[in-house]
Amino acid sequence: MKLLCISLGCDKNLVDSEKMLGLLYEDGFTFTDDEREADVILVNTCCFIGDAKEESVNTLLEMAEYRKNGPCRALIVTGCLAERYREEITEEIPEVDAVIGTTAYDQIVPVIREVLSGGEHIQSFEDPTALPEVKAERMVTTGGHYAYLKIAEGCDKHCTYCIIPSLRGPYRSVPMEQLVSEAEQLAEKGVKELILVAQETTLYGVDLYGEKSLPKLLRQLCRVPGIQWIRILYCYPEEITDELIETIRDEEKICHYLDIPIQHASDRILKRMNRRTSQAQLREMIGKLRREIPDIALRTTLISGFPGETQEDHEELYNFVNEMEFTRLGVFAYSQEEDTPAASFPDQIPQEVKEERRDEIMELQQEIAFEACGRMVGQVLEVMIEGKVADENAYVGRTYMDAPGVDGLIFVNTGLELMSGDFVRVKVTGALEYDLIGEVCDESAQ
Repeated sequence: MKLLCISLGCDKNLVDSEKMLGLLYEDGFTFTDDEREADVILVNTCCFIGDAKEESVNTLLEMAEYRKNGPCRALIVTGCLAERYREEITEEIPEVDAVIGTTAYDQIVPVIREVLSGGEHIQSFEDPTALPEVKAERMVTTGGHYAYLKIAEGCDKHCTYCIIPSLRGPYRSVPMEQLVSEAEQLAEKGVKELILVAQETTLYGVDLYGEKSLPKLLRQLCRVPGIQWIRILYCYPEEITDELIETIRDEEKICHYLDIPIQHASDRILKRMNRRTSQAQLREMIGKLRREIPDIALRTTLISGFPGETQEDHEELYNFVNEMEFTRLGVFAYSQEEDTPAASFPDQIPQEVKEERRDEIMELQQEIAFEACGRMVGQVLEVMIEGKVADENAYVGRTYMDAPGVDGLIFVNTGLELMSGDFVRVKVTGALEYDLIGEVCDESAQ
């Protein structure tokens, strides 16, 4: 049986997809990337914001045609859209054979087997406080040299714009010994970079161990042979402790990189978002991080056009971004998601205004990033090779400042034969808007 898996949305969703693929491989399935030859099509969906929801629905409609007219014998839907719209999916897309919730993906094999045995319109949902435990080894789909490690599921923050707590349940940490074992398995497969993800990584362990345990987990992961980089995403600024900062600073394997989604800088808007920081607290934390770890790369994400955002609020955010000079930054135009408190707030902002404000901040960030890249010329950086540039003696890589898929790249000129996952020392010789150019300054790859 050939199976096609389409994983949409975030890296946390991708981990779920890889765990399902591990279970399916153990059960004897083979895999294809061609929907025209797939016996089973699995779509792991996202519905965090409007664009993600639209992509998921369009993908389902496209795959439904193969279920109706092609060799496909089973169309399975998992993930956040499945959790949120289980009845609507079954009613509106009759070609869908099974819908599996966010805490039931470990049931993927028996559900598919039931469909192939003649079962129709199957639904599999578990208690939203459950934490699926998959004993099969994950099938890494990121190229083999880096992998995401999901350290917790769910969220307790209840930001007014966000649907995730109702789809993914409360915050549940994965036991530490389980994560270390998974990291060891990944390292044995050749993974050299672990990227820690969760809805919020900073609260790791509070529910299991009674205290924030991310520093302890990091120290254990640093002892895993074969792992060379550890990167941390999704750290809420109000939860960052001195112990965490010291661990990032002192452990050699941890990249001096931190993703801290702040969403806004106007105290009034932060309060309406139910965020737990003020601009003064954000300034204090950013200042502390830069004092303790001078070369730290800070990434953040923002929301433009939140309900009630005035031009003054927007200008306050713009000026904050200009002053803080984040290394990496992304901006989303606010998406009015049903069943969230913010969806019913008065003073919704017109779409064109949200997009104009988003574009203004992104244009500013482009200037900041270009100037920052220019300042890197002449420096020597450790680079992980990602792949070769076609028909040239050049490779594409990432520095410690760059998470895959969302940040910049460095184009490396060399006559050496390199492989994806190799580490080389590179002297930066040029800069583009977000990317760097460099040349290998030693003769050996790690």
